[in-house]
Amino acid sequence: MAIEQGIVIRMDARALTAWVQTTRSSVCESCASRESCNPGGNGKNHEVEAINSIGAKVGDHIQIAISSSSLLKAMFMLYIFPILGMLGGGIAGNALAPGFQMNPSVLAAIMALVCFAIAMIIMRFIGQRLGQREAYRPKIIRILGRQEQLFPNECGQANYHR
Repeated sequence: MAIEQGIVIRMDARALTAWVQTTRSSVCESCASRESCNPGGNGKNHEVEAINSIGAKVGDHIQIAISSSSLLKAMFMLYIFPILGMLGGGIAGNALAPGFQMNPSVLAAIMALVCFAIAMIIMRFIGQRLGQREAYRPKIIRILGRQEQLFPNECGQANYHR
């Protein structure tokens, strides 16, 4: 199970999910996508929407977790599936080239790009469906304590709550 710590920065209207700000950890340093993964905006902090089944509130220091099997399935979809699509398209293009009286390299390249694009579209739709499943969403598993943070209000003044 992958576990991270963070601070709840906002909640949805029904308090079923919470937005958690996490800091880039040492685990991120070994990830191939560390430079392109930047959901929080500044490169060090990330904002993650997590299921709030334990009643965490804004300002709580918490732990979030996602199951390893879900994480591995998502990584397969993100990295391996498009490559397999591209590889399959290249092999198919190379095999079909004589039937179309084309240069095998040209048709292999065209088919590889077409199959890569199709794999990306399929991945997008499957990813959206999987993202709705609870097993593929991070969950708040423990409240570690409360950390008061200053949040600017509309006038720019600091408040201790949101």
